[in-house]
Amino acid sequence: MNKLYVIKIGGNIIDDNVKLKSFLKDFSSLSEKKILVHGGGKLATRMAEELGIEQKLLDGRRITDAETLKIVTMVYAGYINKNIVATLQSYDCNALGLSGADGDSILAHKRVHPGMDYGFVGDVDAVNSDLISTLLEKNCCCVCTHHT
Repeated sequence: MNKLYVIKIGGNIIDDNVKLKSFLKDFSSLSEKKILVHGGGKLATRMAEELGIEQKLLDGRRITDAETLKIVTMVYAGYINKNIVATLQSYDCNALGLSGADGDSILAHKRVHPGMDYGFVGDVDAVNSDLISTLLEKNCCCVCTHHT
């Protein structure tokens, strides 16, 4: 494998449809192997508020209780990820969406913090590089969720 681009985008792009489409069009034009990592912007927080589920943050990181885990999974691994994958496909960029649970693509342990329980938040121990490499060898762009 010659070059591999790993690019992470956050809420400033995710929350703006015009910026997102423009970015994805440029990203899809990269001929090299590529991985796109994305967060969820403000959508998960807005959805939680609509459902009356209080969101707690510590140092900019979401404390993820069981109800919040359901929301971020639906929003990040579902709606946002599949929207990005479909948009890339429309730009002739073969893409596959992954969350950390898919194919054991990311192995993690529960985050430990003195005096604070982050809930269902983890820190990465390993990445299933065999899976990712196989997908990249098949000219598939991996679109991976990341949330804090």
